[in-house]
Amino acid sequence: MDVKDSTTASATAAPPQYRRPPRLTDDSDDVKPGNPPPITAQKPEPLSEPKHENEQQHQSAIAVPSKDPDALDSGGGISFVSGSKTARFKYGYASFKGKRASMEDYFETTISEVDGQTVAFFGVFDGHGGSRTAEYLKNNLFKNLSGHPGFMKDTKTAIVEAFRRTDADYLSGENPQQRDAGSTASTAVMLGDRILVANVGDSRVVASRAGSAIPLSIDHKPDRSDERERIEQAGGFIIWAGTWRVGGVLAVSRAFGDKLLKPYVVAEPEIQEELIEGVEFIIIASDGLWNVLSNKDAVGIVHEISDAEAACRKLVQESYARGSSDNITCIVVRFEDH
Repeated sequence: MDVKDSTTASATAAPPQYRRPPRLTDDSDDVKPGNPPPITAQKPEPLSEPKHENEQQHQSAIAVPSKDPDALDSGGGISFVSGSKTARFKYGYASFKGKRASMEDYFETTISEVDGQTVAFFGVFDGHGGSRTAEYLKNNLFKNLSGHPGFMKDTKTAIVEAFRRTDADYLSGENPQQRDAGSTASTAVMLGDRILVANVGDSRVVASRAGSAIPLSIDHKPDRSDERERIEQAGGFIIWAGTWRVGGVLAVSRAFGDKLLKPYVVAEPEIQEELIEGVEFIIIASDGLWNVLSNKDAVGIVHEISDAEAACRKLVQESYARGSSDNITCIVVRFEDH
């Protein structure tokens, strides 16, 4: 993917405040300009069929990564919604290097207990300038969030502070030769009857309600009017270089890492809260998928496939067939009542 954005934190920084993101609307023209699906789609390489649903339910949620870096990696699991003995969700994931020379996407699916409550964390991390930042987020972001003392009482503030801390810790230990490395992060936390989506960059989270696509995040692009204003007020600039780029370099306006572009590129998340009730499923995916699939297209594909892992594999296959030139990673979380 194109290079992207990030935030620093310091001991003198003002305490974080949750700011409501711009109003989200239903699915619109969300396939990225300049990246339309090609007229002649390239067919994906043959991929093995996913396990049947009843086989998955008897498997642990731990997936064994393929030894072949070019193979599609997929898996999934089942868990109950916190505080409910009847409502449960199934989740699946799929990740594919695709046409890129190297794999820079990472993802995380964690179900754990925090202060006696079950908490589910799902995240997709799309690296640029290498995979180091994305891997760091996979290993540290949820650990920092779940360990925050205010996580249960003020989850939104905890998310902002955990994102800041993770970015600052990463930057303080960053190799000087990798100062241009960074990563986006699209995350969803399931806590009680809520979904809290926190987004940094141009990966994306979309929900389905009654079959309609509902965006739960807005891409952080340099030409977004509020993002451009923020960058220019900080002393930065954006220019057109094939696409709009921060400093002529980065094609996203927020990301972790990217030390050379501080303070213009920040890791401050925008947070959207949604009640689980009425949500059929959510999709979290890197821009390798969203470059060629609209929100509506993606929801339509998943709506027809009850198995979460199989749905993820289909999304990856379809994105590749439509000409995606990037790494492709997605997570589907499907809610069920029994």
